[in-house]
Amino acid sequence: MSLVLSEDQQLLKDSAKAFVDQNAPVSVLRGLRDSKDDKGYDQNLWRQMLELGWAGMAIPEAYGGFEFGYGGLGVVLEESGRTLVSSPLIATVLLGASAINELGSEEQKSELLPQVVSGELLLALAIDEKPHHRPNRIETSAVKADEGYVLNGCKTFVLDGHVANKLIVVARTSGAIDDEEGISLFLVDADADGVSINRSWMVDSRNSAMLSLNDVKVGSDSLLGAEGNAYQGLTRVLDIGRIGVAAEMLGSMQQAFDITLDYLKQREQFGVLIGSFQGLQHRAAEMYSEIELCKSAVRAALFALDDTEKTDAQVAELASIAKAKLSEVATLVSNEAVQMHGGIGMTDEYDIGFYMKRARVASAFLGDALFHRDRYASLNGF
Repeated sequence: MSLVLSEDQQLLKDSAKAFVDQNAPVSVLRGLRDSKDDKGYDQNLWRQMLELGWAGMAIPEAYGGFEFGYGGLGVVLEESGRTLVSSPLIATVLLGASAINELGSEEQKSELLPQVVSGELLLALAIDEKPHHRPNRIETSAVKADEGYVLNGCKTFVLDGHVANKLIVVARTSGAIDDEEGISLFLVDADADGVSINRSWMVDSRNSAMLSLNDVKVGSDSLLGAEGNAYQGLTRVLDIGRIGVAAEMLGSMQQAFDITLDYLKQREQFGVLIGSFQGLQHRAAEMYSEIELCKSAVRAALFALDDTEKTDAQVAELASIAKAKLSEVATLVSNEAVQMHGGIGMTDEYDIGFYMKRARVASAFLGDALFHRDRYASLNGF
């Protein structure tokens, strides 16, 4: 398997880099944070991203997308990670649209996916219920009633939950709390009776929400996939999300390293450039080597998503390898970046701290390094 970008992917990568450098520097995120923007993302910037076709990157042409594949979406996410772009790309496009595309009926896909591409529809996946990611531990219930279901339960860490038009809620229609069987997915209008959404301000200045469902009534047509048998499809969606987030983390850590390298070449101490200190050179070399390994892990995982010959089990292994490795290295690189900047690295006025904060949140999202090491071992029978 070649881990080199195709010519089209490289052109897309270059175009995406130029766009975010010009239109979405870290100062945009800083401004959103300082103004406590009610959306949490720049709406004008999002419209420009829609015009570039980023929302339809991995959506089939039959539903208004461009079918560039997850390899294309991955390079866009990588470049957006370089400047810490806050946008609906992960919640709506990577997770939400993938859930509809993987599990939805033909009618649901035909109705909803074109709305994602045009920007009319924002989505949020509501799965986690505890502080740590455990996708099979679902207490939220969905009980049949009349011609639909009644949902009750709470969700945490719902990315972009407060701006979503529709929520994709993971609920239990049967089985015990930890069973993989009995899990179902439902499309729920964010303004439906009984839905309560409370925004959370995360340390990385991104959007998250706490979701409460109190006797929320939905029709049978809101069911996404087969009742009680959605776990396999959900796992595929989560792996798509994990790989995409890993791609974004790759861009963030690469930029943090580049900023640090420039600083080592400019900062003088006792009349000598600190980049000439052997101890710092060794640490920078370790960062570089680890980032190169991360590139291979992310490229392999993205290519596997677009390879129809790869099984879900193979994709799952590569997803956990990528997420575990990227979570570990993102912490290393962001820590080292702040430390090598010394006192200025600890100040809010300097951008490097934003990369450390983003690394912390991204590492925990959809499973941290410990979760994915354990999952990889289980997938291989250990």
